[in-house]
Amino acid sequence: MLRSSLLSTFFASTLLAASAPVLAATTQDMQSEQGTLEVTLIASGLVHPWALAFLPDRQGMLVTERPGNLRVVTADGKLSAPLNGVPKVWAKGQGGLLDVALSPDFRQDRMIYLSYAEGGGQGGKAGTAVGRARLSEDLTTLKDFRVIFRQEPKLSVGNHFGSRLVFDRDGFLFITLGENNDRPTAQDLDKLQGKVVRIYPDGQVPGDNPFVGQADVRPEIWAYGVRNPQGAALNPWTGTLWENEHGPLGGDEVNIIERGKNYGWPLATHGIDYSGQPIPEAKGKTAEGTRGPNHVWEKSPGLSGLAFYDGDRFKDWQHNAFIGALVTRELIRLQFDGDKVIHEERLLGELDKRIRDVRQGPDGYLYVLTDEEDGALYKIGLK
Repeated sequence: MLRSSLLSTFFASTLLAASAPVLAATTQDMQSEQGTLEVTLIASGLVHPWALAFLPDRQGMLVTERPGNLRVVTADGKLSAPLNGVPKVWAKGQGGLLDVALSPDFRQDRMIYLSYAEGGGQGGKAGTAVGRARLSEDLTTLKDFRVIFRQEPKLSVGNHFGSRLVFDRDGFLFITLGENNDRPTAQDLDKLQGKVVRIYPDGQVPGDNPFVGQADVRPEIWAYGVRNPQGAALNPWTGTLWENEHGPLGGDEVNIIERGKNYGWPLATHGIDYSGQPIPEAKGKTAEGTRGPNHVWEKSPGLSGLAFYDGDRFKDWQHNAFIGALVTRELIRLQFDGDKVIHEERLLGELDKRIRDVRQGPDGYLYVLTDEEDGALYKIGLK
């Protein structure tokens, strides 16, 4: 066992030594309502990074790059070579390699879950797929990758894949799915566009999902009527699933996702079409039989990754949420009274970068990814 451990350490060291040179960390101060933010650049040279997940025992972070690479980034900024065994992705438009999540039992099973755009649809179209594989001990390879879920039918020509992965406290896997820019499908229960689905980690459908056994309804569906949900996280204080999504022109939303509920798109929206005209299917900001958003922005920030802060390091951030903004190029901090948003603050505007993902690290700091051709990973704390 000791020999195996030493070999693993040797191979991991070799992997990182052969990677891009370490970036000397640079730190800048930015002001916030709660004091001075300390913003440290950990790594750059990432190509449109989309998501990150923390490996245990200070082994670093897994980071996805949309063109199709999965890399390990160490705490001091070393980038590994692309890992072997990553599936082929459909890297067009908004498509590519998207979210990454560790199995809740990673220490035992070493399972890594990936969501990505997969081609093969009629007319060259694509859809969201999710697969899993075992991460090798030397952090170089995904072994025995297997697809456990496919969005059907494949309707995207490059838009609205959604694609966040969240495990709940009972070990169920939730997947957020965009409507592929085909609005009416979000209300069609025989399709997997514009849905939040719930499956077992091996891809099987739980028997207590809300639509199991109904004719012409996909049994994977947990909730529906969402547009392009690119942020999702489990609320650590309540155990409920929260999701944020892009509206059209205006109307970005935060939703608390509940069993069997209809979240309205495209029947209810606070936004309009990019043409400046009303959404054709919309009945207004509300629609009968649909659940309204927990919080909404009339002017779209372009919401992406979502993280709740429950760490002990920064007391002023406790019970706050943080959301990346792609359009307004900042990080949004939300304060709550119960589940109600009572205040928001815009952070990191000085970076002027598209914030794609945000996660709380095991050290209590926030980590954010910037979605650029020369994307970067930053560590954020309060002085």
